[in-house]
Order: sequence, then structure tokens, then C-alpha cells
Amino acid sequence: MKMVHHSGSIQSFKQQKGMNTSKSENVKEPPLKPSRRSLPCLAQSQTHPHSLSKHSSFLQPNQVQPQPQPVSAGASTTTVDVVSERAKVMETLESNLLKLSNTEYSDPFLDLGREKDTYTDDSEHGNYDSRTDQSLLIKNTPTRQKPEPRSKTSLKNDMSALATSGLFFKDGKKRIDYILVYKKSSPQIEKRSTFEKNLRAEGLMLEREPAVTNNDIMFVKIHCPWDTLCKYAERMNIRMPFRKKCYYTDWRSKTMGSLQRNMRELKSWLPRNPMKLDKEALPDLEETDCYTAPFSRARIHHFTINNKDSFFSNSTRSRIVHHMLQRTKYEDGKSKMGITRLLNNGTYEAAFPPHEGSHKSRHPIKTHGAQNHRHLLYERWARWGMWYKYQPLDLIRRYFGEKIGLYFAWLGWYTGMLIPAALVGLFVFLYGLFTMDSSQVSKEICEANETVMCPMCEKNCTLQKLNESCIYAKVTHLFDNGGTVFFAIFMAIWATVFLEFWKRRRAVLTYDWDLIDWEDEEEELRPQFEAKYSEVERVNPITGKPEPFQPFPDKLSRLMVSVSGIFFMISLVLTAVFAVVVYRLVAMEQFASFQWYFIKKYWQFATSGTGVCINFMIIMSLNVVYEKVAYLLTDLEHPRTDSEWENSFALKMFLFQFVNLNSSIFYIAFFLGRFAGRPGKYNKLFNRWRLEECHPSGCLIDLCLQMGVIMVLKQMWNNFMELGYPLLQNWWSRRKIKKGGQLLEHKFSLPQWEKDWNLQPMNLHGLMDEYLEMVLQFGFTTIFVAAFPLAPLLALLNNIIEIRLDAYKFVTQWRRPMPARATDIGIWYGILEGIGVLAVITNAFVIAITSDYIPRFVYAYKYGPCVDQGYRQENYTFNRCLRGYVNSSLSIFDLSELGMGYSGYCRYRDYRAPPWSSNPYEFTLQFWHVLAARLAFIIVFEHLVFGIKSFIAYLIPDMPKDLCDRMRREKYLVQEMMYEAELEHLQRERKKNGKQYHHEWP
Repeated sequence: MKMVHHSGSIQSFKQQKGMNTSKSENVKEPPLKPSRRSLPCLAQSQTHPHSLSKHSSFLQPNQVQPQPQPVSAGASTTTVDVVSERAKVMETLESNLLKLSNTEYSDPFLDLGREKDTYTDDSEHGNYDSRTDQSLLIKNTPTRQKPEPRSKTSLKNDMSALATSGLFFKDGKKRIDYILVYKKSSPQIEKRSTFEKNLRAEGLMLEREPAVTNNDIMFVKIHCPWDTLCKYAERMNIRMPFRKKCYYTDWRSKTMGSLQRNMRELKSWLPRNPMKLDKEALPDLEETDCYTAPFSRARIHHFTINNKDSFFSNSTRSRIVHHMLQRTKYEDGKSKMGITRLLNNGTYEAAFPPHEGSHKSRHPIKTHGAQNHRHLLYERWARWGMWYKYQPLDLIRRYFGEKIGLYFAWLGWYTGMLIPAALVGLFVFLYGLFTMDSSQVSKEICEANETVMCPMCEKNCTLQKLNESCIYAKVTHLFDNGGTVFFAIFMAIWATVFLEFWKRRRAVLTYDWDLIDWEDEEEELRPQFEAKYSEVERVNPITGKPEPFQPFPDKLSRLMVSVSGIFFMISLVLTAVFAVVVYRLVAMEQFASFQWYFIKKYWQFATSGTGVCINFMIIMSLNVVYEKVAYLLTDLEHPRTDSEWENSFALKMFLFQFVNLNSSIFYIAFFLGRFAGRPGKYNKLFNRWRLEECHPSGCLIDLCLQMGVIMVLKQMWNNFMELGYPLLQNWWSRRKIKKGGQLLEHKFSLPQWEKDWNLQPMNLHGLMDEYLEMVLQFGFTTIFVAAFPLAPLLALLNNIIEIRLDAYKFVTQWRRPMPARATDIGIWYGILEGIGVLAVITNAFVIAITSDYIPRFVYAYKYGPCVDQGYRQENYTFNRCLRGYVNSSLSIFDLSELGMGYSGYCRYRDYRAPPWSSNPYEFTLQFWHVLAARLAFIIVFEHLVFGIKSFIAYLIPDMPKDLCDRMRREKYLVQEMMYEAELEHLQRERKKNGKQYHHEWP
């Protein structure tokens, strides 16, 4: 059997020599030898784990084969038998597939017989070189396990699994890089045939396959051969590895070597970090520690090519094919090109790269290894049992692309930074919990048995004692205590540190992922923009080509209409908030006269709770309207490119949802109870409903309730819509498939491309919904955190679930998105900075106006018992100096003035003169002192926090210093290595041709 293996290599070599040349450009590839000074990057050849290649070897037919050896005549006979047996198996498999499909083709281009089913001609087969080019391979490739001889039965099983897996063409050699889906009943036959003809002319190979479960669906499988990959990798300036990295000079490596060994030995004695993933669990994450450079066919001998099949990763291959699909014409015309336009006009139903197989396996991954990268991601990332582990960002980036990898990197960084914020917030809450009973304010409220409070509504409210608000006072102390100001300052600084360190983290990622020098290429114009402004053209300063142009007056008028629409929607939100306010005023009277004693006693809590629930339902209802209006306004603006459209749409959606979520919270924080008036002279809405007052213990409890309910309910709803809804849709799709072809399901498993077609496509907005959800949560966590210190803890718990939920959704429920590249998170970073600035202002106003921190502070230092006794006594404490604060904060009113049959006096929250004074019910001097202290606190707090934020931002550089040094040294070494590699190549050429050469540049 060993001789059979070598004979197969010779036969494939002979077949290759008889093949036709490719339509794409051919480059002469000289033999490559390792450099004198530089070692090859061996990790590049291992794109799959060792266990992955061992247990799914039939998925990789093009493995590195040994050099052909002379064989005997007897061995060649066995070779012919095995090859003929392989051919028989493939012919039988293809005939079975055609019988199973049993589809009548309505497309005239498919009505020519069996060859048209695959949509490949002889020239396409001839263009592909299935043999690994030994002249491009480095001789010292990593050793692999010796393959065991296979019997004919196992060969049949492997070939059958290979053809039905959905990862290759029917010949089992050409890897599927992209999938196009269309309906045979679609009338766009001419556009489709022209488009596919042009794709083949560009060097792609196509193969058609009918759907198993739907007679009207046809799949077009696309494969990009080696020559085409090289040509477009050069055009797209894709960076590929060419030499092993060396970070230090020789003397530094010698001095650092012993230190690193000692540190490694010390770490081996320490307990292992449980959050890190084991290298055994993720062997695919071995770093390709190589220098990279833009790929060039003329300098192909510079690059480390251990295996042509694995040199370009699957995501890179898909990105190259997508680049070609976007630039191939389907009709004569300047703008008649691109798969996006064909998807919009119904020529194709979908276009997506295929998943790398199933995400599940019958065998455990620990013993049998991972079947593919998707299975590896599911087991080590998307499962709920991995919630405490770090994310395999390199593998995520390799499978989904840099844009999605950056999203999960940002989400993981945000979640990790929430840990200290959640701990400090929990500490502030626990401090309030432990000091709740010892608080002087709570004691005075709970012991006020004789203090009668004025009625808080006109008709049904009765006189209540102040001690009935004891529970509210204690709950308020949980959030409004001595740690509130410290926590507000901490969260403002935390937001700055989070954003500044994210910039450093992003710089490291962009360096590791070779995105430092990457610039987004010039985008294509949107078809709607071209159709609208095709008559007016100007020269593009980037490309130098004429393109449609939007005149400034037209752009300004459309922008004004869009801004007017935004203000109209914001006014609609304020109208909804006003409706909730009216509900609270009406429900206040009803709950106060309720028959149930519990509701009647806690009528304020019932009013606030039902108001929050109604407000949440209005918020979720308006979100649906907002999305449609944002679409309409963005399309009305006619943005030039897709990125401009996405940024404009994202900004509108953020403004709409931010105002929708926070408008009611702003009302409770800054307006509730501020304009209610006083007893005997209350302000009324429409001269009918008396405005709502704050509870005797303050309005902060209403603010906490509003934030807590909205935050928890919205996170639950978002999690259901992200995971529950796709699960239901995919379950319904599988149910329809089983119902329509139940007999077929038992005999034939669906190929991978059809399984992917039955999954849900990624959102039209890409990652906008994911970012929007997290940015709104960031606003909840920072803007009103002074009133709700548990917000970071709730956000942390939600994000731990969110990471695994999004991972599960991307790996199992969605089609594989196109692996796009990006260097940052886009417009969302600017929005986060704006939220950080707004959070400082809002928290200053919450502490100064909503909470009782400033009135207590003024009383303790101006009117309390410690003023006369002095502050330097040993028994002085802030809590002791608050004795009598509750009585000082309550004004007196004569009940006889109400005309409700009451007599005596009642108390209410305000700083007004008593009825027997010369100026009854006028503001006292203490009111003006408190007001001045509030304004002074806002100014001092804002300037102090903004100063600290700016100083911290200045101290933290955007890029680590060691990274700057590595980048500068790498740039220098790359130039030296390119010079050395070119010199060695020319010297070898001269020696080969028999010419003299010198150790200098020729």
C-alpha cells in the first residue's frame, strides 16, 4: 500500500502536465528554499488542530504528499486498481445524487443533460491544479502521523462522506468558497447567465446543485482556484506571512532568556487561571508568529507557503470571492454590476459563505477532537458551560472576520471592565443596607408617631402619620447614602478609563490582526444614489473617475427634512411621557380609594409600578415605529455609500431609542414634585388634576423603581428576540422540511449548503442592533448610576449571558456572515464618549436636585446641633449632626384652610414660613441656602470630574510603548528581510544560470 501511495502521486503529476492552462494570469513559480537567517513560520501550515485533521481527514483531500519515488512495475497495477475503484465510487455517488434530486429543470441553460447539472465544463476542470506544488513548499514541513492503509470499504465510506458533506465540489477536490441561491422560476435568467459567465471568465469555478427539499431552489457553488486567489490577493493588498518574527536583538535575547525561564518556572508553581482556555482545548490558537507583507505574485518566493490549500484561510478565500462578486457585471452599463444589486432585484435569493460543517458531533471533543472550526467554536465558546472562560478572539476573527471579532473583543472588554464597577456599586448598596437602621433620618421618620402629613391628593386621601413612610425611608437609604457622591465620581472616571484602555486594546488587536496599515477601500455607490443623481456627475478625487453627484441645495433640503422628522419623533416620545404622567395623576386618586387595604395603604407604590409597566409597553411599541421612520428618513437623505447609510441610520436609531428609554426617567429625576405647589395653592393640570408630589422620603425611590424595571424587562425582551425568535423560526423551517420530505430525511442527510440556507440570515444592519443594545445599556449604567448603584451589577450579569447568547446565535442559528474587515467599532465610539460627558452632568444634577444629600449637608454645617457645639469634638459625626433634620425639612400648614373639615396643623416637604409668621408660606432663608449649595455643587462637581477625566485621558496613551517599539522595529526588519530575500533569490538564479555573482546588490 505504501507503493500505491507513491504511484498515485506520479499519476496526479502526469495528469497535471496534461491539463490546460488557466484563464487567469500565470506566474512562474521558482523553487523555494529556506532563508539563511530566517526560519519558516511552521504554524501557518496547521490551520486545523492535530486532532481535527486526524478525525476528519476526508474533508481535506489535498494534503502534503511526499516527493515521488521510483516504483516497481508491480505496484503500478495496484495503483490502477485503486484509482479505478475511486472513479467507480464517484460515478456511483453522482448517479445516486441525481436520482435522489429527481428534479425537472425549468432553466433553459440546465436543459442540456447531465453535464449541465454541475454547470462545469472541461475547461474549468482543466484549470484546477489539484496537486500540491512541491516547488512552493518548504522542505522542512512539520511531521505528521503516518497514514494507515485503508481498505476499499473505508475508501468508499470516506468518498461518500466527502461528497455529501457540502464542503467540496462533486469531485471531492475543489473547496466551496461561496454559495449563491436562486429560484428556477425567477425571470432574471439572462442577467444570471451573463453574471455567471463573467465569473468564470474572471477565473472562478461554478457548479450547480438542485435543492433536496425544494424543487424550485437551485444552489450555485463557487470555488476560487490558486491562480485566481493569488491574482486578487495581490490586487486587494492582502497581507500574508513571509518570515518568522524576532522581537529582540541577540544581546537582549540572551539577557532576557534566563529571566523569562525563571518567570516561567515561577508561574508553573502558581495555580492556573481558570478563565483561560487550555492550549490542548484550542490547539488551533497557536500564534502564527510571522512578519506579513502585501501579497505579490512577483515575489511569491518570499512568502511562507507550506500548503497551498491552507495558505489562504477560509475567511480570506470567502472575502476574495465576495470582492469578485461585487465587481462582476451582469449587463452592459456603468453601474450594472455586483451581487448586491442582483439580490435587490430578485435575480438571486441569497449569497453567503458556507459554514465549515456541523457544530455538533456524536463523539466528545476531548477524545476525538474537533471536526472543524465551527465545532471548535461551539464547544469552546458558544456553550453556556464556558461562561467564565476568556473568548478565543483569534479563532473568532479567523472564522467570522475582523469586524465581528472586534465586536466580541469590545463586548468582552466592556464586560470585564464592569467587574470593578459592579463591585463598587454593590459595596455602596451593602453600605446602605448595613447602615439602614442606624441612619439618623430613617430613625426620625420611623419614630415620628405624632407628625401628621398633609393629604397628597384632593378627594380620597386621608391624613397619614409620618412613621407610615418608614419602609420607604429605609429603602431610599439603600441608594441615597454617604457613598453616593463617591460612586458617581468613580463611575465618571471609570467611563473615561474604559474608553481610554479600549483604545489601547484596539491598537494591540489591530497589530496582532495585521490591520495597522489597512485602509478601507473606496466604497461603491449605492444603487439608489446612482439612480437618483445619474444626470449630474463630477470627478471623484480618489478614483479620478466621473460619478453621480448630489448638489448641495438638494442635500441641505433633504437633511432639513430629516432633522424635522427626528424632532417630530422626539416630540411624539414626549407626548407619550405626558400621557403616562396623566395616567399617574388619575390612578393616584383611584388607588387611594381602593377597596383592598394593601393597595390603599401603598397607593403610591401601586401608582409608580403600574406607570412603569405602561411606560415600558409604550417604549417597546414605539421602537417598532422608530425603526420604520429611521429607514424612511435615511432613505430620504440618499446617502452616497453603504457606510454613510449605516452611520446615519445608527445615529437616528440611537437618538430615538435613547430618548424613548430615558425621557420618563428624566421626568422623575428632575420634574416630579418640583412644580406641585404647596397645600392650599396646588398647581393643577388642565385645572382638574393636581400635580404629583414626591413621597415624604423623597423621589429617589421612584427613580430607582423606574430604572430597575425598565432595565430588567428590556434585557429579558432583547434576549428573547435575539435567541428565542431565531430558534422558533429555525424550528418551523425544519418542521416544514420534515413534513414535506419525511421519507427522504431518513435516507439522505442534507448537504451543508442546504443546511445553511435553512438558517436565518444575519440582520440587514449587520452588527448595529448588537452595538445599539450595548450602548443603551452603557447609558443606563453611567447616566443615572447615582440613583441606582446596582445598574453595573445588572449589566455585568446580562453581558455574561449576552456573550454566550450572541456566540450561540452566530455559530448555530445564523448563516455564516461575510468575513468583513474593520479597524475599530465605528461611530459607536463617538457615541460612547458623548454618553460619558452626559453622565457627568446628569449625575451632578441627580445628587444636587433629586437626592437629599445637599439639604442634609447644609443642615449639618449650618443649622444642625453641631454648629453650636463645634466640629472638633471627639463625639462629632455627620450622622449625629443630622439630629432634627426631618423636622427642619418639613414646613407647617393650617388644615382649616383646605376646607375639608380638618383642624390643626399638618406637615409637608418644603422650606416655607409657618402660617403664623408675618409672611406666611414664603420661602425661608434655608431654602435659598440649599439652592445656592445645589448650584455650587453642580459647578464644582462637573469641573472636578471633567478635570480628572481629562488628566487621566492625557496620562493614558492610545498605544502601549512596547507596541510602538515593536512596530518600528518590525518595519525596519521587514525592509531588511525583503532586501535579503531578494538578494538570495537573484544569487540562486545566477548560480543556476552559471553566472558569477557577488555578495552585493547586482
